[in-house]
Amino acid sequence: MYGNSPNSMTANGSDSKKQRLDESPPSRVLHIRKLPNEVSETEVIALGLPFGKVTNILMLKGKNQAFLELGTEEAAITMVNYYTAVTPQVRNTPVFIQYSNHKELKTDSALNQRAQAVLQAVSAVQDGSSPSSHQGVLDGAPPPSPVLRIIIDNMFYPVTLDVLQQIFSKFGTVMKIITFTKNNQFQALLQFSDPVNAQQAKLSLDGQNIYNSCCTLRIDFSKLVNLNVKYNNDKSRDYTRPDLPTGDGESTNKDHSLLGKYTSDSISAAAASRVALSGSGVSGVLLASNLNEERVKILYNKKDSALIQLSDGNQAQLAMSHLNGQKVFGKVMRVTLSKHQTVALPREGLDDQLLTKDFSGSPLHRFKKPGSKNFQNIFPPSATLHLSNIRDGVGEDDLRLLFSNSGGTVKAFKFFQDRKMALIQMSSVEEAIQTLMDLHNYDMGGNHHLKVSFSKSTI
Repeated sequence: MYGNSPNSMTANGSDSKKQRLDESPPSRVLHIRKLPNEVSETEVIALGLPFGKVTNILMLKGKNQAFLELGTEEAAITMVNYYTAVTPQVRNTPVFIQYSNHKELKTDSALNQRAQAVLQAVSAVQDGSSPSSHQGVLDGAPPPSPVLRIIIDNMFYPVTLDVLQQIFSKFGTVMKIITFTKNNQFQALLQFSDPVNAQQAKLSLDGQNIYNSCCTLRIDFSKLVNLNVKYNNDKSRDYTRPDLPTGDGESTNKDHSLLGKYTSDSISAAAASRVALSGSGVSGVLLASNLNEERVKILYNKKDSALIQLSDGNQAQLAMSHLNGQKVFGKVMRVTLSKHQTVALPREGLDDQLLTKDFSGSPLHRFKKPGSKNFQNIFPPSATLHLSNIRDGVGEDDLRLLFSNSGGTVKAFKFFQDRKMALIQMSSVEEAIQTLMDLHNYDMGGNHHLKVSFSKSTI
C-alpha cells in the first residue's frame, strides 16, 4: 500500500562534509546527498531525466546518497546549473547535488542489479519505445506542464483530495488540486510549483496502487499549464490561497475577494470610464466590457463602488449602456457618469490598501491600434463567449472543464475550423460574466494567453 510507506524525512550526512560545487571540476557523474530514507532508484533517476539520458546509477542507501551518471558532461552541467537556482527536492525534502570526482561509474551489475533493472526500464522510455504519453521524458525534453491529469482505476475505496495531496507532495510543492467525476471515473488535476516535480511524480507513481491491489493511479500530463481554483472545499483546493470561499454560501468577504482580483496581474484592460459603480464589485466592471481603462479607484469609505477612467467619453458611454443593470456577484451593477473628469493617482506611499491603479501602460489592452477591427466586436454581455488564442493541443474537454470549474455550467461548445478560436455557451449571462472575469488572459502556456469576450453569436 503506497499510502503506508514510511514518511520519514530524516537524512544522514553532515554539513561539515558539504563540499562547494566549484571544488570538483564538471563531470557527467553527479553526487547526490541527504536523500530521504526509503528513496527509490526511480525517484533519483527522475532528477536527471529532464536534462538528458541517464546512463548509470549507484545507490548508497545506508548513507542516504547516490551517484547518477548522465550521457554527456553538458547534460550534467545543465542539471547542476538548474538545481543551483532551484532547490532539488525528493519526497518534499531538499537534497544536495554536486559534481563527483569520478568521470564515469563502474558498478558491479550483480550488486547493483535492481538499480540497473530500473535504469533499463527508464531507458526504454527515453529511447522512444513507450507510448506517446511519455513524451515529456523523451530525449531529455522539458516536461510539458506542471499539471498532471490523474485517473483512479479499480476504485474500491474512496480517494480524497487530502490523500492525493499527501501522496504527491513527496515529490514537490503541490499548489492546486481539482477533483471531478467523468465517465463514471474519479479524476483529478494536480498542479506542482515546478514541471520537474510533476515529471518526477509521474515517473514514480504512474501505475502504482494507492491501496493494496486497488485504486491504481493512471497519470498523464495535462494540456493545461495552470489551474483556476475558485473554491477551497472537498472537491478543489488552492493551497496558495487559503482565503478562498468554500462555495457553500456567501460567507466570504466580498471586498477582500474583489481586491484580490483587482491587484492581480491578470486583470483585463476592460472597464467603464469616468463611471461610478455601486451595488457590485470593481472587478465585475474591469473584465466585463472589452474596453480600455486607463485608471481605476476603489472608494476608500465605500468599497462596493469605484471610479473607472477610460480613454475617451465614447467608450464610457458604451460601457454604461452595456453594463448598467447587469448582475455580478449576485448583485445588480449600477453604472453612471461621474462628475470627476479624471482619476487622480495617490502620492507614493499613501495608498497602503492598493485601492488605485494605473492601467495606461498595460500590455493587456485589446485596442492598442487606432481603428482596430476589434472595435467592431464590442458586444454587450451575453451567455455565449468568444475564445481566441487557444493553444495547440488544448481540446474541447480541457476548455469545458476549465469553464465549468469557474462555477458555471457549459451548455454548448463549438470550435472554429482552425481550432484557435471557439464559442462556449454558459447557462446564463451572469455565469458568462463571471467566467470571463476569471479566465480572460488565462495562461495556457507557450506564451498563449486565452482571450475571452462576449459574442453576438449563438451555438
